[in-house]
Amino acid sequence: MLTGLQFTNLKRPSFLSLFIGLFITLSNTVCAQAPNASTTPKSGFAARLVNIEAPANETFRYNATLTNGASQPLVYEFHAKLPSGWQISYRVDGSLVTSLRMEAGKVQDVGIEVNSTLAAKPGKYNIPIQAISAQDTLLLDLEAVVKGSYAVELTTPSGRLSDEVVSGGSKDIKLVVKNTGTLPLNSLDLSSQLPSKWEVTFEPANIKQLEPGQSMEVKASVQVPEKTIAGDYVAKLSVKNPNAQAELSFRTIVKTSLLSGWIGIIIILLAIGLVYYLIRKYGRR
Repeated sequence: MLTGLQFTNLKRPSFLSLFIGLFITLSNTVCAQAPNASTTPKSGFAARLVNIEAPANETFRYNATLTNGASQPLVYEFHAKLPSGWQISYRVDGSLVTSLRMEAGKVQDVGIEVNSTLAAKPGKYNIPIQAISAQDTLLLDLEAVVKGSYAVELTTPSGRLSDEVVSGGSKDIKLVVKNTGTLPLNSLDLSSQLPSKWEVTFEPANIKQLEPGQSMEVKASVQVPEKTIAGDYVAKLSVKNPNAQAELSFRTIVKTSLLSGWIGIIIILLAIGLVYYLIRKYGRR
């Protein structure tokens, strides 16, 4: 009985060792094959976000990834089918490109920028893009959702952009701010660029909201400093918010006051009279 027991105990470890050895061998084979499969990516052209919404006057920006899964280097040329008047550009590492040479198995980030026309109607537009090489054609379908446009206009009620003002005086200029876009404009600020020491105040200085097609009158009071030399001056007036801005140049003609003119004439006459008196008095000596 002892002999039989010893024989049984010897056979069991032998079978278990064989099973463990076979399992380890299969595991190593699978692990060795897995990296080889992952080192050969599949060719493709994809983007993380394919649908972007923006106003018509802003740029639609997409981040795409181009993969060359071929076993040889390839040159890919980019082509897109756009609505009439739209523009598209491609960026790789910050540089504008129209084609790209890629080594075998390489993955490259591609920035895509699309600009619609300002007159584009609100809605969804399909933008199919192709990356074409000698070996294959990769397709990327993008969508641009135009939600409208931001635009503002600054002018005067009569369209006149010049006026006269007396040196040391002030002038009220009536302005018209109009929303010429299709989206509401919020928090519009009015500002100016003036000659040195000139001042301007706006009433109101901020427009909280302006609906599409709506206009609002603004009064700009320009103060001209004393002793300003007569001549033509340009005041730049502007209205803007983060989405839109407009500017106009208003020509201001500065003239001297009548009082200053008469004072000048009197001084000249006094000077002439003084010279005449001195000549009469001392000229005989």
